[in-house]
Amino acid sequence: MKKIIKIRGLDCAACAAELQEELSAIEGVSEVSVDFVGQRVALCHEGEEPLQKAVYSITHFEEVEIVDGNAPQKRDLHLTELVSIAVGLLFFLPALVLDLTHTGSEWIAFGLYLAAFAATGWSVVFAIVKNVPRAFRGGLHLGVFLDENLLMLVAAVGAFATRQNMEGAIVMLLYQIGEYLQGLAVGSSRGAIASLMKLQSDSAVLLKDGAQTEVHPEELAAGDTVLIRKGDKVPVDCRLLDETASLDTRSLTGESYLKEVRAGGEMLSGCINAGNAVRAEVVRPVSESAVAKILELVENSAAQKAKPEKFITRFSRWYTPVVVLIAVLVALVPPLFDGFDFAAWITPALNFLVSSCPCALIISVPLTYFSGVGTLARCGVLAKGAVYLDALASVRVAAFDKTGTLTEGRFSVGSIHGDSRALALAASLEKASSHPLAQAFEGVPSPQPSAVEELSGRGIAGMVGGKRVLAGNEKLMREAGIAVPAIESAALVVYVAEDGAYVGAVEIEDGVRPEAKAALNGLKAAGIEEIAVLTGDTRARAEAALKGLPVDTYCAELLPDEKPQKAEELKQKGKLLYVGDGVNDTPVMTVSDVSVAMGGLGSDAAIEASDFVLAGDDLSALPKAVKGAKKTRKIVIENIVFSIAVKLLLMVLSLAAGLPLWIAVFGDTGVMLLAVLNSMRMRAKIK
Repeated sequence: MKKIIKIRGLDCAACAAELQEELSAIEGVSEVSVDFVGQRVALCHEGEEPLQKAVYSITHFEEVEIVDGNAPQKRDLHLTELVSIAVGLLFFLPALVLDLTHTGSEWIAFGLYLAAFAATGWSVVFAIVKNVPRAFRGGLHLGVFLDENLLMLVAAVGAFATRQNMEGAIVMLLYQIGEYLQGLAVGSSRGAIASLMKLQSDSAVLLKDGAQTEVHPEELAAGDTVLIRKGDKVPVDCRLLDETASLDTRSLTGESYLKEVRAGGEMLSGCINAGNAVRAEVVRPVSESAVAKILELVENSAAQKAKPEKFITRFSRWYTPVVVLIAVLVALVPPLFDGFDFAAWITPALNFLVSSCPCALIISVPLTYFSGVGTLARCGVLAKGAVYLDALASVRVAAFDKTGTLTEGRFSVGSIHGDSRALALAASLEKASSHPLAQAFEGVPSPQPSAVEELSGRGIAGMVGGKRVLAGNEKLMREAGIAVPAIESAALVVYVAEDGAYVGAVEIEDGVRPEAKAALNGLKAAGIEEIAVLTGDTRARAEAALKGLPVDTYCAELLPDEKPQKAEELKQKGKLLYVGDGVNDTPVMTVSDVSVAMGGLGSDAAIEASDFVLAGDDLSALPKAVKGAKKTRKIVIENIVFSIAVKLLLMVLSLAAGLPLWIAVFGDTGVMLLAVLNSMRMRAKIK
């Protein structure tokens, strides 16, 4: 069983890796993912006993606590770290003045340096002491014990032991300053994601028996009628009962424009009513609403880690013990060939130890992905995991379903050909259909059908008034041996036959989404080389309906089982992105490299099978998603290359040039902060 555990008090990327390693070692616990930025642990457990062991490990790991899902998150001001730094500076600065001016007793300066070390280093010592029993729990875990806390303590104590008092104090002072700034950066990213919680409405006005009652959105059920006043958030996904409504969709799409909704149109939760008060019918409970999807997907996205994140986790597990061993060898082996002058080699060894700390990588890589997921969410694109950002960044070909994806999916009856009874007969069968076309016949008076059968990719059949009725495309009529007239129309034509005789035809109209052209052009500008449309409609109607759109390839008249085959062919040209909204799109999404579902109009099956969800059904968010994914990958690569290059340079200089210890610490902290600041670029608005 899968379990998401919300926590607080985990503010260190290396600590998150240690906790993940500890939980993974528990028998019966698997697929562990610890997200220190999002403050949650995701794991799979086989029964209650492994889960209880995992809970015990979490609650006994440093200052980590498990919080109830409904409990408000405490605002972490890092006051303890700030006070430690302030007190440390109060002791360090006078000692530095005495040291530089050579005034006062050397022992006074030493005492002040030692006090500064104690003020800033007590938490490091405390963390190391707590790590000792955990390092030997269930076997030896060197990665738990040999962490950055031990590296800094060894460096500081070694400096004092070699009478480099200033370096010993400044090692811990700079380390704590770096940890404090890291906490602020991570907290800022958490705040950006936490702001999404503001999408949820705290109350709703229920209309029942002529009375208005204020209730919590969770109390609403499908079919209830609610009043949405001007300035109110739409509490749950609703269907408009009044003539028109004007919605501010910025919270879902990231764009500040108003969306006009007509009677019967869907109003997604999280939007704000910018017009007059309107009445709406609840279509989904709050647990299945657009806002719930956004929060759930963003919360769980950290569990699906990208390859660089997994590499960094494995890398840090072995890297720290290896560099500690190298530092020990540097301190012990060269003196054997240099007159046993151990003191001369202790400082280079300590410099090497400090310079090798992998904090920059451990922090910046997951922080970049987390910021990328949050930025896409603000644009209305929900990523199910960081791993999918990397895949999206590599996409070269994009394929779209037509109906409900490139078109609005709001069907209405147009012209009627032949006998006017064709409309009532078609409406009778469509009553029992789950196909999106059925909505076009809502409200049309029609008799009750029986023995209704959906014919995949062709239409629908059933008994109406004791006679067998067929309603579908021209292919269905040909299969039944029924001659029908050729009707040239850009709309979808539904032919109707009764007892083997042609009755008439109904045109179903569906307009192209107003943002479709700009969205497809945006994809081309973002680096997508080819755009294709996969549809079951005829080629003539597909070309007519999508005329003017920058589409390179039409694959028309496809049956549901033929779409995956076409997708496989398109994949030969490069990584494939597929965008769809219906149940019949699920097989294509499965074979595509990256899949996107329409969140508002899309079926549950399509949303479940997809890697990304467009929360507001706004295609213009797609180019932003591609740009955001590419920017995320670029920043991750920059941080990895920059961090490793500077680390190697510092490590080499530590051994060859005899760097002062404080420069090694400053360089380590500086690399970490620069990498974190570079990661924060992901929070900028994507245009």
